[in-house]
Amino acid sequence: MNRSANVRPNVVDVHYARTGASIHTDSLGMREMQQRVFARRDAQHLLVKAPPASGKSRALMFVALDKLYNQGRRKVIVAVPERSIGASFSSTRLTAHGFFADWEIKPENNLCTPGSSAGKVDAFLRFLDGPDATLVCTHATLRFAFERLAPDAFNGTVLAIDEFHHVSADTESSRLGALLRDVMAGSDVHIIAMTGSYFRGDTVPVLSSEDEAKFTPVTFNYYDQLNGYEHLKSLGIGHHFYQGRYTEAIGAVLDLNKKTILHIPNVNSGESTKDKIEEVGFILDAIGEVVSQEETGILRVRRRDTGTIVLVADLVDDTDQVERAETLHYLTSVASKDRDGVDIIIALGMAKEGFDWPFAEHALTVGYRASLTEVIQIIGRVTRDSPGKEHAQFTNLIAEPDATTDEVKVSVNNMLKAITASLLMEQVLAQNFTFKAKNTGEEPTAPGVLRIKGFKEPTTARVKQIVETDLNDLKATILQDDTFAKAAAGNLDPEVTNKVLIPKIIRERYPDLDEAQVEELRQQVVVDSVIKNGEVREVGDKRFVRMAEKFVNIDELDINLIDSVNPFQRAFEVMSKSVTPSVLRIISDAITATRIEVTDEEALALWPKIQAWAKVNGRKPDVRSEDSTEKRYGEVLLFLQRKKQQHVAAQRAAEADGRLDGQDGASG
Repeated sequence: MNRSANVRPNVVDVHYARTGASIHTDSLGMREMQQRVFARRDAQHLLVKAPPASGKSRALMFVALDKLYNQGRRKVIVAVPERSIGASFSSTRLTAHGFFADWEIKPENNLCTPGSSAGKVDAFLRFLDGPDATLVCTHATLRFAFERLAPDAFNGTVLAIDEFHHVSADTESSRLGALLRDVMAGSDVHIIAMTGSYFRGDTVPVLSSEDEAKFTPVTFNYYDQLNGYEHLKSLGIGHHFYQGRYTEAIGAVLDLNKKTILHIPNVNSGESTKDKIEEVGFILDAIGEVVSQEETGILRVRRRDTGTIVLVADLVDDTDQVERAETLHYLTSVASKDRDGVDIIIALGMAKEGFDWPFAEHALTVGYRASLTEVIQIIGRVTRDSPGKEHAQFTNLIAEPDATTDEVKVSVNNMLKAITASLLMEQVLAQNFTFKAKNTGEEPTAPGVLRIKGFKEPTTARVKQIVETDLNDLKATILQDDTFAKAAAGNLDPEVTNKVLIPKIIRERYPDLDEAQVEELRQQVVVDSVIKNGEVREVGDKRFVRMAEKFVNIDELDINLIDSVNPFQRAFEVMSKSVTPSVLRIISDAITATRIEVTDEEALALWPKIQAWAKVNGRKPDVRSEDSTEKRYGEVLLFLQRKKQQHVAAQRAAEADGRLDGQDGASG
């Protein structure tokens, strides 16, 4: 059996213009993202969505200082999910770059230091009663402090929540979410919520829709960020599949010439050998021979292929906490500033948040990550702009399903979800377009605007708000739907996908929308997904976009044409090119075995197509056909026949009951 990784081209390749716009500063020392946030500084509740390294920490400082000096606020409390992130909010000389004040945190108001929870809470309470204006603490300290405070204790304060996706509207699992709701209802608090994730904790919303409506959103997307860099010009996302143990395949995908963060699988996952220390040993063996270990904990490893030394940081082995702390200190103080400080970091759960290694070029992750938030945080580790780094790479090493094991269904689902997650990342990372209805005799279209015949533009503030701030999140909800994962693998007719499944998920997600609003949002999702998954080419003075294996003139785009394309069909195409025919058969059989039931909506949508198909082919579609479309048509036809039989049977039963009732009446 071939036990090596199956190395394939990237699923996603996105290229950027390197305009420098996102990193250059204005006269106040603000970058492009910070300018956008500062422009909304008067809002009582701000929700900032921006990628890692876009400058969220400093954006908060600018807004918070304006609220202290110009908006009558007395105190600013910054809450971070873990202690290590607190360093991002340490004292900063902003006046040196043109701003009107500096950000200052006194040592006694930095509660992201070692110490007991009780001591931290006491310090928090002293701060509220004292003269100082700024404090940094963890989410946990804020939560514990709130247990000893009434909501109105936060009157006159600015509460800034960093890494906001850690907060959940599910009050049972997140007391911090409940805290936030209580404070909003019981005080005049100003809130600045910041997140590097575009997804609300994946399954549970960060805020309820009523609370979210109270926030002014500021979004700085990934494309804005990466297109405005000076050095990075491309980003690739790839999947590689292996058989056997991943430790035997890792050497095929580990590029020792790239600065790499390697995430080994969680010990509870199917990919794990259950011995994390031994797994690190296998990885070190794949690299070469360990020569020595420095006082910092960094391993010097002689490469097997070239004989040169590479520096490896092991963040998996936590048996010696002192040594681990030394390694982390070295990474944050030396390796973050010196390109030659480290070459490879092996991590289990670290290096997703609060860790800055701008030289990282390759994130190699073993096993499927269920959390989209986690995926985008991992990608964010390698998308820092750094001299000499032109390409960033995210690689997901995933186990191929094996028909001889009981885990086939789980393995197939993981493959499907990993690939659809990559397609979602492409949506996040690609250029944004504005879509408008096409009318006759219109002026030439501005750059970044596409006009579509028959397109319904958003007509209400609510739909516009969802389109502007929540579209990727909605796509995430769609792609994480089990039914949709199977649809992505080509089991459903495109029009059923676009006109039945997507509206159904929209209605569930936004029950406040009427049918006209649902249709406007549906069209936005489908059009945006198809265009971003397509390839745009320029030929002379015309532009073409690739849809369903053919190029269409952008000037001739039509909503009916777009609705005839499954926006996520590429998931199956990716798999079919990335695995062997036998594995593809296993995947297909597993999907068929768990095939979704036919719904009334799908049957109604497909009935005209089935009739047309039968007319063209001179026969009914065969449920045993090798052609997936004919097979599905055959299944729907059987469903309709069963429905008809049930209807006739019910009618006969009703008629029989009526006759019996009549006889009973006559005999009475």
